[in-house]
Amino acid sequence: MPDASLLTSLFADEVVTRALVRDVELPGGAGTMALITLDNGRDHTRPSTFGPAGLLSLSDALDMVAARTDIAAVGVTGKPFIFAVGADLSGAPLIAARDEALTIARLGHAVFRRLGELSVPSFALVNGAALGGGLELALHCSYRTISSGVTAVAFPECFLGLLPGWGGTYLLPHLIGPGNALKVIVENPLSQNRMLRGAQAFSLGIADAMFSPADFLAESLRWAARVLTGGETVSRAIPAAGWDAVSWDQSVAAARLFADGKLHGATPAPYRAIDLVAAARGRTRDEGFAAEDEALADLLLSEELRAGLYAFDLTQKRARHAAGAPDASLARPVTKVGVVGAGLMAAQIALLFARRLEVPVVLTDLDQDRLDAGLEHVRAEVAGLRARGRISADAAVRLTALVTGSLTNDAFADADFVIEAVFEEMAVKQQVLAEVEAVVRPDCVLATNTSSLSVTEMASGLAHPSRVVGFHFFNPVAMMPLVEVVRSAATDDATAATALAVGTRLKKNCVLVKDAPAFVVNRLLTRFLGEILACVDEGTPIEVAEHAPDPLGLPMSPFFLLQLVGPAVALHVGETLAAAYPDRFEPSPKLRALVAAGKTAVYRPDLTVDESVAALLAGGDRPSTAEEVRERALEALAEEIRLMLDEGVVAGPEDIDLCMILGAGWPFHLGGITPYLDRAGITEKVTGTRFHL
Repeated sequence: MPDASLLTSLFADEVVTRALVRDVELPGGAGTMALITLDNGRDHTRPSTFGPAGLLSLSDALDMVAARTDIAAVGVTGKPFIFAVGADLSGAPLIAARDEALTIARLGHAVFRRLGELSVPSFALVNGAALGGGLELALHCSYRTISSGVTAVAFPECFLGLLPGWGGTYLLPHLIGPGNALKVIVENPLSQNRMLRGAQAFSLGIADAMFSPADFLAESLRWAARVLTGGETVSRAIPAAGWDAVSWDQSVAAARLFADGKLHGATPAPYRAIDLVAAARGRTRDEGFAAEDEALADLLLSEELRAGLYAFDLTQKRARHAAGAPDASLARPVTKVGVVGAGLMAAQIALLFARRLEVPVVLTDLDQDRLDAGLEHVRAEVAGLRARGRISADAAVRLTALVTGSLTNDAFADADFVIEAVFEEMAVKQQVLAEVEAVVRPDCVLATNTSSLSVTEMASGLAHPSRVVGFHFFNPVAMMPLVEVVRSAATDDATAATALAVGTRLKKNCVLVKDAPAFVVNRLLTRFLGEILACVDEGTPIEVAEHAPDPLGLPMSPFFLLQLVGPAVALHVGETLAAAYPDRFEPSPKLRALVAAGKTAVYRPDLTVDESVAALLAGGDRPSTAEEVRERALEALAEEIRLMLDEGVVAGPEDIDLCMILGAGWPFHLGGITPYLDRAGITEKVTGTRFHL
């Protein structure tokens, strides 16, 4: 066993997960199971993790059960709703020496592997979330059951800048095959940290049996008893001769291609994980675990992990409590919601409110056809949720009934919160808000989903501008986790508090933003894209500009972003910003040409640039290199962020980072945008100082 004393001071803040042992008599005369329950003494909002003390507690429990001759099996389960969610990373930023990193890697292996080396079978009874090291612990056991109610089974390590280093890259491919394993280890974390549900984990073969959460433990124990007595045969889809070399190599090649498409080599962790899976086929378990130790030790000391942990901390802590928020007790109850407009965005918003708040939602529009189309979209989305098993039949009926339509604003008379989602034009939005104000109660919050327009100006003609707030969703509404809550010059505390409370009930992360053109995400993306388009205007070939940011590992290239937003929308936001800041936001002449030509897409279905678009983007006699394009765009971001902070658009640089991570997919491996610009020396070059001193 590695000497864990090296790690004591680093993990002084560890919330220790205790391994509590009790005997359970199995049915059918199967004997006694020593059942280990992992519990850190907190409720489900503080999941059980493994720091050095937690690993040693589990090791002590295993010492105890290994010495017994009166047990037929060992089981491991978790506290309510949680199995275990992996390593305690609280001390990771303090690890400065490689021997410390190697010790934590070896300690995890030394403890977990004992579950597969006991003299009796071991059973992982996965009753709740099983992430990272928690999933690895289960893989070390002889058998696994899982609850159908589990919503999070995953290896999120590559998302953070690590890899599954306590057995995952060796055990999982040998259990479910290299292709499926690499989806869990690499593809899912690089796809917005996608999680598996219990049923998905079972279908992949990660678990041997699945039971309902209502009687999960009892059914798992009955199943274990049948396995022990021979009444249950566990079959796994593992080829008798092992997984063949050709399919193994093909799976590895596909994973490398996927990682390149996402990251362009920008961060090492996914590639190290792929290398370990690639080599796992020809290695013994001891060799595989030793290779994981070395890789994990390297990554624990990496800059990418520090960046990932900073980003993770923001999304887990600061995102839950908006900086500068007024007293939450001022928030008013919301029991009915109105949505002005019945277009695609409005229908998405209506469904989200109905699903999360479980209150009546009324859509309005100018004519019956538009209204019917919006309601039909809601019904279709509800049917899709039901078909995918995300909601029950009863819930589908309730949701559909909650969303209704009206051709008049009178339906908002008893609403507590009305949000407009109409055409992005100031005069239209001002008229809509004035018409709604005429029929709603004095305490009804009026919200706007504007992406760039001044909320202060929008509310200026109202009798009560203090109850108007920006509530900017990102598309697609159901998936994107960020809402920019925009406080105008007149917005009062009760309105802001209500908007933030509603955002929390919608399960969104809210950032409180001062009313400034395009707020945070769109302002920065427009500046970034604007500089790249300016290089194209000057003569940089589109293929050079397109790939200039690749070394950053951004979620999409500039022109994919332009296509997603739409050239017309991008131009509109650019013109809004140009009116406010003409020295920095000059709309691209070539972007204007795209819009004038009616171009809505840049790429053809085969993902090559449309020839007619390429022709409109051609021309110019001052081309830049990819490095020059990238440097110019990043320097523009540093300048814009400094100006935004000086204007007080947000409370601090952390909020800029949070907005870009949650609203623009800024990669975790870069941390926040402001620490990255600091590390790269760009902030100091442009502004003479750093964002983080």
